[in-house]
Amino acid sequence: MEFIDYYKILGVTKNASEEDIKKAYRKLARKLHPDLNPNDKEANLRFQQLNEANAVLSDPEKRKKYDKYGKDWEHGEEYEKYQQEQKQRYANTGGQGRSYSFEGDDFSDFFSSMFGKGATGAGGGRRGQMKYKGQDFNAELQLDIKEAAQTHKRELSVNGKSIRITIPAGIEDGQTIKIKGYGGEGLNGGPNGDLYITFSIVNTTPFKRVGNDLYINDSLDLYTAILGGETTVTDFNGTTLKLKVTAGTQNGTKVRLKGKGFPVYKKEGEFGDLYVTYDIKIPTHLSPKEKELFNELAQQAKK
Repeated sequence: MEFIDYYKILGVTKNASEEDIKKAYRKLARKLHPDLNPNDKEANLRFQQLNEANAVLSDPEKRKKYDKYGKDWEHGEEYEKYQQEQKQRYANTGGQGRSYSFEGDDFSDFFSSMFGKGATGAGGGRRGQMKYKGQDFNAELQLDIKEAAQTHKRELSVNGKSIRITIPAGIEDGQTIKIKGYGGEGLNGGPNGDLYITFSIVNTTPFKRVGNDLYINDSLDLYTAILGGETTVTDFNGTTLKLKVTAGTQNGTKVRLKGKGFPVYKKEGEFGDLYVTYDIKIPTHLSPKEKELFNELAQQAKK
């Protein structure tokens, strides 16, 4: 198996932090994504290697094994179990017979003898080839918040294969979903790994999303706030809603519109709420008559 330097692929050092790895992956993923390089086989190959490198180095446990065992890191646990078996066997024989080395960089030799053609075990018998699940892949998919509000299909290119997935309405920023069987190929007939897609939601609207609820500010003129009346607000879907304003409404008053928020993930027909916060607009550039009337009100308030 050819050794692939995951650190080199991401362009980071072995001392890189998790944040450094995350930034490097995002930067290169945008550059090498198959959607931007549809006919570039080299870019597609590099994108696959990039996902593979990120899947390992972004996971602390996998990264630790990779740093220790290199290209055969996925079988590190099997090697460690093998070492323990040999230690126990050596102890049971009182140290007699074959001498075992329990330290050092003999993992690659173990791997070759364990899985290579015609391999035999330490006792001379042929070892059965063990099945191993393929490597899991990690990828990031960016969506506009409007896309996240609609159940829709998206075609992706993963490891040279095109797959079509359905993204349910209500997907959240940072949420990860698993696509079974679209990771690396299994070893010795083992199952393929899985693909984990993490979603990055970009908000291009004036609405603030918190879970399934939406928040927006609405300017309210002073006269309506004092005397009461009506105002209008546009919801997330572009529908104009009329709201009644109670006389004496204070600045910062929050109104809840039930069921006018964001779709609830995988619960068709269910929505969060919309919260409208009133920002009372103070009039400027008053006319002489308006100033006179405000002065009269001020005098009345002092009585």
